[in-house]
Formats: sequence, C-alpha cells, structure tokens
Amino acid sequence: MRFKKLKLYTNKLESELEFYSKTLGFEVLKQTANYFSVKVGWSELVFEKTDREYKYHYCFLIPSNKLNEALEWMEKRTEIVTIENGRKTQNFDSWNADSFYFYDASGNIAEFIVRYDLNNNDFDIFDISKVLGVNEIGMPTANVRKTNDQLQTELQTEYWKGDIDRFGTNGSQEGIFLLPNYNLKDIWFPTSIKIKPEPFEAVIENKEREYHIEFRNEKIKTTANKELS
Repeated sequence: MRFKKLKLYTNKLESELEFYSKTLGFEVLKQTANYFSVKVGWSELVFEKTDREYKYHYCFLIPSNKLNEALEWMEKRTEIVTIENGRKTQNFDSWNADSFYFYDASGNIAEFIVRYDLNNNDFDIFDISKVLGVNEIGMPTANVRKTNDQLQTELQTEYWKGDIDRFGTNGSQEGIFLLPNYNLKDIWFPTSIKIKPEPFEAVIENKEREYHIEFRNEKIKTTANKELS
C-alpha cells in the first residue's frame, strides 16, 4: 500500500507553507489562499485551511541506510524531539525500524522512519528529495478490530502488526494506517499530544487499484477510484 495523497487540516496554513517549502525545501505543487500541496516522493501532502486546531501524527519514509544522515540534515533546519537522556532516535524492534520525530508548524508530531526490511538503500548524499513518501497517518478509533475490518474489506489492505485491542496497524511497510484505541492509548509517542480521531482525506494505491478515503467524525468513507494500468 502507498499513500498517493494525504490531506490534513490546519489553522496555520501560512506557517505550514513556510515550513514545508522554505525550511525543509519540498517542492510546492499547488497553492491557493485556502490550501497548498507539496511533493513528498510518490506522495502529495496537502494542507487545507480551517478555523479549528487539529493535532495529527504522520510519518515519512526514508531510505533504510539514511537514518543518521537524515537526522543530521534535519537538525540543521528544525528541532528534533528528544526522547529520553538526550536520545533522538527510537528503535522499534518488532517492526525492524528506527525513526526520529519533529513538530511541524501546526504542532503536529511528524516522523522520519527507516524500515530495514524494505532494503531500499540510497547511496547519494541525503537531501529532501530522498524522502520516499508519506508512510503513516494516525487513524484513532474506539474499536481497532472494527476499523481494521472495514479497511480490509473496502481497501483490500491487511492487518500488519500490533495489539488488535490497544494499538494496531493496517497496510504494508510502504504505507500504514496507525490504529490506536484512544481509550487505552491516550497520547502520541514521544509527546504529550492527546490522541483524537482528527479528520483527514487520503488517496492510496493498493493491489493495482486506487482508493479515496475520507476519515471524519470517526467514520470511514471509501471510494474505489480506478484500476491502475
């Protein structure tokens, strides 16, 4: 599964545009008074203006040999979240992955992750063009099993790993819906941000088909867009 597009909502549109286009240097694809989008590898990341504050957790995939180089590159441009005892990277043994975290201009918790099983090494010097795509988006729920079952049925995606009651995942290592039960897991690691079912839209590619997903008020609406040739 891959995220072709991810749309988030922000009440700090101008600040997000500055952060993504200037601070990090992503290519701007579209820009109006109400939204903008940037190219993130195989994904398009969209921020749309709203009056409300939302707090998301999302993640970008980088080549599996670029963790430290990407960390050094990002530290020159924005503050990296310190996890504990000065440590800035986190190992996920059961996922065979490492990552680091930072805040975007809206205060969302964002992440760069390497997934060693993908073996997608890159031997050029790291810059923002080496980000491969959007890799994760949080889809909080009161019922992980029910949410996962709907995704499996309507998107033909698969349950990946985790606790089906507390914190599950759906998708593949190239694209994952994070499914925390916000009644059992109430904050996004490694922050104090409360986990809430915030609205988003996405377009995913899975098994040679493209799907549109709208997540709003903890309800999922999916549409099969087209079969890819």
